[in-house]
Amino acid sequence: MTTIIESLLENYKLKSKTEYKNAIQEVMQELALLGLWRAKFFEHAAFYGGTALRILYGLNRFSEDLDFSLLQPDPAFDLLPFLKAVEEELEISGLKVDVEHKIKHPEESIRSAFLKAGTLETFIRIGLDETLKRHTQSNEVIKIKLEVDIDPPAGFTTEIRHLTRPIPFSVRTYTLEDLFAGKMHATLCRAYKVRVKGRDWYDFIWYVNKGVRLHLAHLETRMRQSGHYVSEQLLTPEKFNDLMTQKIHELNLAAAQEDIRRFIPDEREIEGWSAEFFLSLLPRIQFT
Repeated sequence: MTTIIESLLENYKLKSKTEYKNAIQEVMQELALLGLWRAKFFEHAAFYGGTALRILYGLNRFSEDLDFSLLQPDPAFDLLPFLKAVEEELEISGLKVDVEHKIKHPEESIRSAFLKAGTLETFIRIGLDETLKRHTQSNEVIKIKLEVDIDPPAGFTTEIRHLTRPIPFSVRTYTLEDLFAGKMHATLCRAYKVRVKGRDWYDFIWYVNKGVRLHLAHLETRMRQSGHYVSEQLLTPEKFNDLMTQKIHELNLAAAQEDIRRFIPDEREIEGWSAEFFLSLLPRIQFT
């Protein structure tokens, strides 16, 4: 096992195959951030989303994707050089990955890629026991989606957060108030094509419990950009509460709980979810 991977994995208490896969995926995420930092990516973009909350602020749930936003709109932004830096960082650390750069229509506002590592090959590389390897198919993959918003809504603020693993480095991220606004945009406006994102509601609880203020103006900008708020009136706290109340009454709680289960270590965290519970959180939200 390489020293870097060993040092990162020893922070986990791992027993099952799923736990190992999730831990390796999280290690890949941290190494990808390091590669992006080396390539000076954070001079152009900021980290946001659930994985940012986990890595930078200690959110206690697994998160699959790496989400970023440019600091300024740039339709000509080229993700490829930064992907090469990520691939090099992962390979130097002992993880063999394939980078799949998704070429989308040039008018689309998201640039994306997938980082893929063969599960069995990775288990072999890091010296896991034979039992885990015997129960792993050769076609299984560990996959991370990386997305960059090249047309970000205006009105957000960023800050620098410092990490120490595997070496000291820095990541630019949205402030918590603007991260909260981004999460509320997803909660209110996400189109549930397949299943409800219980992760949105889990994160909502986290923000309220932490007393994070919601940057309402940035949320309004996001909702106007996506076409989900077209009123000539400003988005007020009262209007936000009305929208959230409607969303809570429409929420399929069973589906939300089913979605979040595989992302959290203890299912007892979600036993108390109910419409009444989520409604009780609304008066606790503070705005900025």
